[in-house]
Amino acid sequence: MEFESNSWIWDGVYHYPHLFGGIMVTAALLGLSTSYFGGISIPSLPYFWPDLGIFHRRKCGKKHIRVYMDGCFDLMHYGHANALRQAKALGDELVVGVVSDEEIITNKGPPVLSMEERLVLVSGLKWVDQVIANAPYEITEQFMNSLFNEHKIDYIIHGDDPCLLPDGTDAYALAKKAGRYKQIKRTEGVSSTDIVGRILSSVKDTKVGEYHNNTSVSREPHNINNIQTEEIQSKSAHISQFLPTSRRIVQFSNDKGPGPNSQCCVH
Repeated sequence: MEFESNSWIWDGVYHYPHLFGGIMVTAALLGLSTSYFGGISIPSLPYFWPDLGIFHRRKCGKKHIRVYMDGCFDLMHYGHANALRQAKALGDELVVGVVSDEEIITNKGPPVLSMEERLVLVSGLKWVDQVIANAPYEITEQFMNSLFNEHKIDYIIHGDDPCLLPDGTDAYALAKKAGRYKQIKRTEGVSSTDIVGRILSSVKDTKVGEYHNNTSVSREPHNINNIQTEEIQSKSAHISQFLPTSRRIVQFSNDKGPGPNSQCCVH
């Protein structure tokens, strides 16, 4: 117990070696002068040093960092997992916002998986400590204040790919302005849209293969090409519903965003 009560002394020796040595020399000189002249009483060192307040260090642990990252997490793949892994490495606890279906439709296009399905996928990852459902696509001032005050978030995380709103502005502009934004590296070569494209391409190849197997050799080649072209165009109508990234077409439309009833088509 005596060792624990005097642990501050050893803290002082470790953190202030020169000051500690000076005080020891001064104490030794005072001890010699007291024994020589007599009549002078000084408090013993263990009681004297605490009054100085020199070696008392504020004992506080490392600040617990909570970080926030949001996303659609539609058709979750290893790119999503890698992003969450990087985000967790920037703090102690990772809070993940799953963007609502309505926000995804407004800003990107219809999601394949519902909110409930996406919540289950995100919640099951080992890097995720807490999930916020129906998060907004844009970091608004109101939502940012809620993150900082209610959820005790220290930093907002996003990948190094731009995330733009329909009007072309940065969805994370306020977080960057507040100095509470950190960036991670986006995983190249994979995206939910790419996965959707692979599925549609696989369906198309399967249909073409079935057609060749069931078609008589006597059919004229140009008729076969016409049927294949019609099938590809039919599939293209579905592909056009998915925007390739968050880089909206507004970048190429003189900063004019789409209207509420506008539809995107690829010809």
